Amino acid sequence: MSFSVDTLVVGPIEENCYVLKDEETGEGIIIDAGDNGQEILAYVRDNGIDIKLLVNTHGHWDHIGAVDVLRDALGVQLAIHREDAPMLTASEEEMAVYSVFVGKKKPAEILLEDGDVINFGKSSLKVIHTPGHTKGGICLYGGGCLFSGDTLFASSVGRTDLPGGDYHEILHSVNVALAQVADETKVYPGHGPASRMGRERRCNPYLQQG
Repeated sequence: MSFSVDTLVVGPIEENCYVLKDEETGEGIIIDAGDNGQEILAYVRDNGIDIKLLVNTHGHWDHIGAVDVLRDALGVQLAIHREDAPMLTASEEEMAVYSVFVGKKKPAEILLEDGDVINFGKSSLKVIHTPGHTKGGICLYGGGCLFSGDTLFASSVGRTDLPGGDYHEILHSVNVALAQVADETKVYPGHGPASRMGRERRCNPYLQQG
C-alpha cells in the first residue's frame, strides 16, 4: 500500500484539505474539502487523480464548504461519521453558534462508524472514532499516516467549547483511541503543520493528561 499526500490550504481560517492518490492505480480520495472547490477540482484534474470518494473528519463549516461542488463535478459520494452527518443539512439558525454559515449541503451518502475501512485503489485507511471536538469526529489511519482532523494538532488538540465538544472525551480520544497509532506515523491535522505521533506523545501536553 502506497499513496501520495498533497495538502491544499483552503478557506479563511486555513484549513488543510488533503488529496490522496494511490500510486499504483491513480485512484484517490479527498479529505476535508473545506473551501475553494474549483481550486481543488483543478488540482485533481491537472494531476490525473481518479477521485473515488470525499471524506470528512467532522462536520464543522470550515471542513465542508466545497463538498457539494466536488460531488457534483466528480460524481462521487461523501462519507462522514453518522453523528456529524446532521451538520451538513443544518439550517442557518442551527449553525448560528459557529458565526459562519456555508449553506446547507446534500446529505452524506455514506455514514461511517469506528473500525470502517476506506479503500481507494490498493490503499486503505481505517476509521477511528475520536469524539471530543465534535461528537462524530474521526481520524483516518493507514499507510504510515494519520489524518487527524481537528482532534489532534502539533502540540495541541481541537477546541471543545462548541456544541458537541467535550474536553474529557478529546483527552480519551488522543490518549486511548489513538493508542493503536505507531510512533513513526506522520500526523496530518486539520490546521497547521504536520507532526509525528511519537513527537506528540513526547511533547504534546494533552497526551500526558489521559
